Amino acid sequence: MAIIAVAGRKGGVGKSTIVGNLAAEFAAMGRSVTVLDADPQHSMVAWAEQGDGMLSRSVEKVAVPSTLRARARKADEDTDIVLIDTPPGMPEVAYQAALAADLMLLPCGPSPLDLFALKEALSLALKARAERRSKKPRIRFVPSKVLMSTNLSRGLASSLSGMGKKVLPAIGQRVVVAEAVSQGLTVAEYAPDSPARAEFSALAKAVDKILRK
Repeated sequence: MAIIAVAGRKGGVGKSTIVGNLAAEFAAMGRSVTVLDADPQHSMVAWAEQGDGMLSRSVEKVAVPSTLRARARKADEDTDIVLIDTPPGMPEVAYQAALAADLMLLPCGPSPLDLFALKEALSLALKARAERRSKKPRIRFVPSKVLMSTNLSRGLASSLSGMGKKVLPAIGQRVVVAEAVSQGLTVAEYAPDSPARAEFSALAKAVDKILRK
């Protein structure tokens, strides 16, 4: 059993997209999954309500941020994987998630502004480690919304590696991801043979490998 928080100090880097599609990939592995939507905008809830896919049965709204840690621990007792979607502009919520998490995924887009914001998210995760006096949460970077036709995207993994944490498989900027969301589905459900699905599958396998160590 594991709690995974996905966090970042800047919006638009694909946190919710990663949470939802990781949930689908873990479900495909036969794991039971709970998604806690701790973002006041409740994007995960809105996504789930668009259809009757696996997210409609997995997403729970966290309306009171102060209850997040207790909700995560309770969900961890009942399911194999707990995924927490956190808001960009509320560091206290991300911090509560970090205090509960076994693993912290920090997505980052190719923009220099994304890299600047990532440093703040990394500092928050390290602060939670210090408070817990633990090696948890383990921290990994996820290149997100990349377009490999651009110089910024091609250099993103190298830039992230230089910040001292391991880098997981990248997630591209693909139209099919938005199409899936509009139907209330994950990419695994909407386009199971697509390159986008292959990327999320690769990311889930890398995360699973970390959790098994």
